[in-house]
Amino acid sequence: MMTDETMRVEGEILAYESRQRRMGELLDRARQHAVGPAEHVETRAQLDRLGEEYGRRSAALERLKGRDRSEWLADEIEQLGPMVVWDELAAQLETLVEKLTKH
Repeated sequence: MMTDETMRVEGEILAYESRQRRMGELLDRARQHAVGPAEHVETRAQLDRLGEEYGRRSAALERLKGRDRSEWLADEIEQLGPMVVWDELAAQLETLVEKLTKH
């Protein structure tokens, strides 16, 4: 039987997964367009930094998801970072994609 806390935590995990998928899509789009001209050197460096941050947060999410739900604790979710950080990373990626796709 799920407790209220487990249900709340599961809802938070779903929200993180949603943001993770969105960021993954944006990273893929940015990487597709950040090839070629030397002008994209700085952009690729920014993309690498965002990709590393995405990787760290995704790894923490996967570790948490790999545990039994009964072991999920709210403080473990804190390790994933505030949702606003994920939203900020996604916003940076969106801006990068827009920059790369404008001609």
